[in-house]
Amino acid sequence: MTVEFKNSETKENLMRAFAGESQARNRYTIAAEQAAKMGHHVIEAIFRYTADQEKEHAEIFYQHLKSLSGENIQIDGSYPVDLADDIGSLLRKAQHNEYEEHDDVYQNFADKAREEEFYEVESSFRLIAEVEKIHGDRFGRYADYVEQNQLYSSDEKTSWFCLNCGYIFEGTQAPPTCPSCHEQGYFIRASQSPYESECTLK
Repeated sequence: MTVEFKNSETKENLMRAFAGESQARNRYTIAAEQAAKMGHHVIEAIFRYTADQEKEHAEIFYQHLKSLSGENIQIDGSYPVDLADDIGSLLRKAQHNEYEEHDDVYQNFADKAREEEFYEVESSFRLIAEVEKIHGDRFGRYADYVEQNQLYSSDEKTSWFCLNCGYIFEGTQAPPTCPSCHEQGYFIRASQSPYESECTLK
């Protein structure tokens, strides 16, 4: 079913997605600031890292609207209020929203784009949906650590990597403070750190 883009539902779905990704970026930036105040700098880094990716998603959706530059697109939609006093709840709320985008929202948007024969838009929705699943898995993993009191401890001997200075420690628990720089909150499991292959003790 060929539809003129300016009259399509896909155009509205792209604007909904742009609005949603933009709000997610701000929610995660706010959550990062809260995590930093609590001394959980690894959680701060995860929220900021994800926020940057949400900004890129927003830009991808926005660029698909370029042919309508100068116009206004009226949309309706509901967006979450994810405020909480504890870091575990913030992570769980983020996980829920990422899974919702993957499981439902972007799949439906992709199906509509295909129906209206906007195949590049369909591809963007499906590819970004897969990234949202990765985001949800990551938020869920760290929510588990927080809830199980294992953010800085492990049942097995583990390499811990300081995100701030790069110091590496091996043990079942991250040191209370990094002997090189700052507090415990910068330690992440080396296997989950950026460039993890460089974080293994020889």
